[in-house]
Amino acid sequence: MYALDQSVTWKKLEQLAEKTKDDRIADYFTANPARFDKMSLRLGELFLDYSKNKISDEVFAALLQLAEHSSLRQRRAQMFSGDIINATEKRPVLHVALRNRGDEAIVVNGQDVMPDIRAGLKKLETFSNQVRDGKWLGYTGKRIRHIINIGIGGSDLGPNMVCRALLNYKHPELSMHFISNVDGQHIKKVLKSLDPETSLFIVSTKTFSTQETLLNANSAKRWFLQETGCVEADIGQHFVAVSTNKAAAMEFGIRQDSIFEFWAWVGGRYSLWSSIGLPIALSIGYDRFIELLEGAYEMDRHFLEAPLDKNMPVIMALIGIWYTNFLGAETQAVIPYDQAMHQFPSFLQQLDMESNGKSVDMEGKPVSYDTGPIVWGQTGSNGQHAFFQLLHQGTRFIPIDFIASLKTDETAEEHHFALLTNMLAQANAFMNGDVSEGQQGYASCPGNRPSNVLLMDELSPRNLGALIALYEHKVFVQGTIWNINSFDQWGVQLGKRLATEISRSIERKSTDYDESTQGLMAIVKQHMSKGKAPSAKASDKVSEKQQKMRGAK
Repeated sequence: MYALDQSVTWKKLEQLAEKTKDDRIADYFTANPARFDKMSLRLGELFLDYSKNKISDEVFAALLQLAEHSSLRQRRAQMFSGDIINATEKRPVLHVALRNRGDEAIVVNGQDVMPDIRAGLKKLETFSNQVRDGKWLGYTGKRIRHIINIGIGGSDLGPNMVCRALLNYKHPELSMHFISNVDGQHIKKVLKSLDPETSLFIVSTKTFSTQETLLNANSAKRWFLQETGCVEADIGQHFVAVSTNKAAAMEFGIRQDSIFEFWAWVGGRYSLWSSIGLPIALSIGYDRFIELLEGAYEMDRHFLEAPLDKNMPVIMALIGIWYTNFLGAETQAVIPYDQAMHQFPSFLQQLDMESNGKSVDMEGKPVSYDTGPIVWGQTGSNGQHAFFQLLHQGTRFIPIDFIASLKTDETAEEHHFALLTNMLAQANAFMNGDVSEGQQGYASCPGNRPSNVLLMDELSPRNLGALIALYEHKVFVQGTIWNINSFDQWGVQLGKRLATEISRSIERKSTDYDESTQGLMAIVKQHMSKGKAPSAKASDKVSEKQQKMRGAK
């Protein structure tokens, strides 16, 4: 059986890690003044500078050899053609089909999936245009002004991040809200600011069985009925669903024609390109949603067709493998110098850590090397006054991805100039450090800390689509080289199952759990018995507002 860490190329990289351990990145520039030109790439309006990495030409060549010796080319072709590459769930992985803007067929189980995808987009277009144009009205005849997405994980993080990143494109008369946390304070805070007659709820859940989403959806439904005094038949104007489970959505009270379908081969963290992106289309408009897909499609074609040594996702993936497996990096910092992208690190946490947080390979055998890094970060200016101290002078080795957009609002040019120059200064300081002669040791910064810099000409739907797809493919490349399945998430499923079991067992003492869990369950049971939440029947009580509204009818 092939063992990755016993391969000739892996051993060569281990030797190169030892050989180059004292190399300084700055010296690579001295040796080759053209390093920046050599180690930078542009695709459309997205520019990658990877020259500030601790990677010599010899190391880069060996990393490319590692990719060539892997199953990357085969699995890449299989993913784009609809083959089953999610082996543990026996599914194809076809988020790339969702943004396919070409004419080619993509066949799954003998059927071209593109007609269904195009039909789904057409339904998305019709509905989003109706809402945005004020033609989709609430049950009292008022236009919709609040969109509330209820979902969790991929059904929240992707749409939420994109809507906030593209806030400058938002419809001026629509407010976007996202409810994900099962903590009742989250939904309570959102609902408090809403007028139910002008609110539209999107219940986003693949199977319509996710506990957190259903709890929030049922709470929203009870709130709506209480506040309006309407009958359940009226909620059809205020609740729609994005789900693969039509029957469950209809049982909830959603009309069949208000259910936006997607497919089992759409992974949650890769689903914003599907009907899960309905909040995006409502916020920025269908045409701009298509621009988002087109940007991702452009990156897809680049990933599929560019040679490996000029391939953005492949290069970023190999750099990450070098740091994770050979230089001892445990984390990856993602620092957007753009307030609009403040949720991008959180989005990447799920994308990367849920995909490659695996300790067994494709054959179910334990791996003997590190896999996915811990991904974290926040916006740059705030980070400089928080955790950058550790990055500059701490003992941890932490590679950094800097991300920024070049174009800004004309009214904020001074701010944007300061933002960009701060980012450039930090990238420079991390590489060069400051060990000036006569400087006290406590003030010296050793430098030699690596970084990538990603620049977008502007933060547009197309460029954001390309950026997201870049990271998706980076994660895929790393998972392929590590020989792990980047498309299942059994650890997540375990937590869901145990939560359900404990909620059913909490009324009785059960020896099925360890003593700690039993003790904590007893405390929770005792507390809840003293002040239990009101039952669903409480929603049948008629408020003063309801009485007035019913009288008006």
